[in-house]
Amino acid sequence: MSDGERPARIGLLAPMPSEFTPVVKAFALERGNAGYCGTSGPIGLVAGKTGIGTKLAAEATERMLDADDVEHVMVIGIAGGMGECRVGDIVYPEVVVDKATGAEYRPTPLSDVPSRGRLVTHDDFDMTDDERDALVADGFIAVDMETAAVAGVCERRGVPWSAVRSISDLVGVTPGDVIGLANADGTPNVGASIRYLVTKPWRIPRLVRLGLDSTRAASGAAKAAERVVNAAATS
Repeated sequence: MSDGERPARIGLLAPMPSEFTPVVKAFALERGNAGYCGTSGPIGLVAGKTGIGTKLAAEATERMLDADDVEHVMVIGIAGGMGECRVGDIVYPEVVVDKATGAEYRPTPLSDVPSRGRLVTHDDFDMTDDERDALVADGFIAVDMETAAVAGVCERRGVPWSAVRSISDLVGVTPGDVIGLANADGTPNVGASIRYLVTKPWRIPRLVRLGLDSTRAASGAAKAAERVVNAAATS
């Protein structure tokens, strides 16, 4: 680190294009030969997409750390909420848990944010009510598919990390099969979407609501991340 605890360069990672585009806008990043870059005061910024799921997230983190002198990695995007969380809430988790391995990771916040609750990362988008209730009883408030994978790579390589997630939907409300409507890189799977709408037209209103809430949540996460980085830049 330089200037005490202030990183000289921060890597910003977002899973899907719908989460990445608000990050580019919030931080006024510009596209160059090495990807999207920018600054926040004295802090340099570089940003990239991970794709969906733990495997792609870990690989993207490795690539970022190999290619750039990043001193802090921040994961930005949406998450499913449970327990006390509501759609639109911003979550700065205190602990992130990899469901597959049970490994626990603790972020290093860039500034004084209201860190709270536990976030679980896993690749199975669907979750039973009993599983959700057990997680809530253990203090979990959100679920995503990437953060623990990013944290695992960062901790193995000695790079501090943090996460900013905004709740786009509630676990148990969104149908688990909607994950098939996106490709692994987060772009829309047009064929699957058409088949889904034709075979399950009664879900169209819910999908419209999910799309609107997800868009607002992605924008909220990006703006919250920008505030955190700006606070670190001026501290």
